[in-house]
Amino acid sequence: MAKLINNKTVDTPIKVNARYSSSDSLPLTDHMSYHTIVECLVYLTITRPNIAYVVHVVSQFVVSPTIVYWAAVLRILRCLWGIIFQSLLLPSIFSLELCAYSDVDHGSNPTNHMFVTSLCIFLGDSFVSW
Repeated sequence: MAKLINNKTVDTPIKVNARYSSSDSLPLTDHMSYHTIVECLVYLTITRPNIAYVVHVVSQFVVSPTIVYWAAVLRILRCLWGIIFQSLLLPSIFSLELCAYSDVDHGSNPTNHMFVTSLCIFLGDSFVSW
């Protein structure tokens, strides 16, 4: 579907200082491929939280994707291809104590006055999710 055979990997799922708006570039002709891949990426954020932000960004444009957003989706896939065999290794004497912290910003966003929630989870001394 994405045709990523023999493509180079990238280190980050989004370009540094990338800004996207609804008027970027020409409309994409294949909406279904975009929608399907973004849907899969949303599900993948459960096990790969490092792509959560950029998947959130590209998922905002599933109704009217453009070539710029398609390039962003392909970049996410290239990044994932580069880390496909990475995993979390825990020593046999590792503490399995789970500890979570959360924080909320009560509507300080001047544009929409929405709440912003943050969460971080530790397994023993290792930071495993955010």
